[in-house]
Amino acid sequence: MNFRGRAQAEPGGFQIAPMIDIVFLLLIFFLVTWNFARYETELDVKVPSAQEGKETRRSVGEVILNVKRDGSFVVNRRTLDREELRELLVKLTQNYPDQAVVLRGDRDVGYHHIVEALDVCRAANIWNVAFATGKPD
Repeated sequence: MNFRGRAQAEPGGFQIAPMIDIVFLLLIFFLVTWNFARYETELDVKVPSAQEGKETRRSVGEVILNVKRDGSFVVNRRTLDREELRELLVKLTQNYPDQAVVLRGDRDVGYHHIVEALDVCRAANIWNVAFATGKPD
């Protein structure tokens, strides 16, 4: 004789712990990618728009060089003078000979500052330079 009753199986409920884990992982992923995307461009620089400009694919590891209105250079949220910029680019080209640079000049920047940035790139032996433009207004 079996005096013990059969154990009732509990109905499967909604598992909240794995759901919270997934939500936190997604939150961390989006925060990290947003933070890296924020370092790409300087928000103070407003690039000129081009009617015939087109969206190009970004290459991995390209350097975004922002030239502000006053002629200062900004890379990764760090303001650099001409010599510091040259040293940074020379170090990059020693490791990556085909280093790509995207030059983002403010629409009100003097042309001589853009030429100075190109001169620094040439001194660092960088030949792959692209100019960033905005979408038409």
